[in-house]
Amino acid sequence: MLGLLLRLLPFWVREPLFIVIGSVLGVRLGYLAVHDHDRVAAVFGVVFLGFTAVRVHTVVRALRARRNPGPAQAQATIRAPIKAPIQVPAQAQAAAGPRPAPGAPEKDHNAWGQAVAAVAVFGALAAAIWLGPHLMPSGDDTPQAASCSDTEHEALPKAYRNTPRAVTGHDLCKALNRPDLARLLGTPGETATTASGSNNTAPLSDEKVARPEAQIMFDTYTVNLSATYDRMSTAQYVKLIDLAGDRVQDDVRTLKVLGRPAVFSSDHTLKFELHFGGAQKGAPARQGPLARTLSVALDRKDRGGYYDITVWSESGALPGDSALLDIAEKVLPAIPGRSAH
Repeated sequence: MLGLLLRLLPFWVREPLFIVIGSVLGVRLGYLAVHDHDRVAAVFGVVFLGFTAVRVHTVVRALRARRNPGPAQAQATIRAPIKAPIQVPAQAQAAAGPRPAPGAPEKDHNAWGQAVAAVAVFGALAAAIWLGPHLMPSGDDTPQAASCSDTEHEALPKAYRNTPRAVTGHDLCKALNRPDLARLLGTPGETATTASGSNNTAPLSDEKVARPEAQIMFDTYTVNLSATYDRMSTAQYVKLIDLAGDRVQDDVRTLKVLGRPAVFSSDHTLKFELHFGGAQKGAPARQGPLARTLSVALDRKDRGGYYDITVWSESGALPGDSALLDIAEKVLPAIPGRSAH
């Protein structure tokens, strides 16, 4: 069917079409042969380029023939018998219009127009075929990273209205949900499965202390970022850690992060098991895997309040402290200025 269609096309459409297709396929196969060291592609590339060269030679000969008629045609014109001139009425000559000057070449704008149109159309098709894989989606099943849930317009608790410079859970989620967060954790091949933010209040504060938080989950690690807007300094917070009997005391370490007082600490998470629709009742909360937390003061003067960056995994494995430091140095400056709400 394709061969019949090509034979029915005019010469000045068919030949440019052959040239465009042959050159595109030849160059593409040559590129694949060099890039992938494929001998079969190299052979086919040479075949297509050779075919294209033959078609170019054919078009060149056709153009030369149109511009310079051959000697046979000139001899036939000379040997043509001379006939007596025929008298044509003046009115007929006027209606016929001026006669072309002797020896003037015939206009071949139709052929050139067909050739240019064919090259333009099939050149666009060739470019689409060539660039299509780079511009169109690959169609693979690679999971997309989770985006933060839209909680920006939710009503804020009273504690946030009383803390005019507090950020929201949505603000923290946008700052934490970085494209390079998995790389900072040491698992660059993973993508976030869930991302969320919430506008909570600190426990045991009678809902008077704003404590927004955000959480990003990966296959290996879960990262939680929270901001607590109380009047507790980092030094007071370290004393509170020392008083907590369930803390892993050997892992407490004070330092400076972004010029602010900070402290590393470790603690076990809580694990809940809920059963629905069965005779077995839900077990009470029990100790979960170990979590590592980096607490950083809200400002350099340490006037109260702090950020917590906590990482844990279901397997109990934890990244090094350097990973939490890298996250803090990237994420905390990205948290928007605490504008009034």
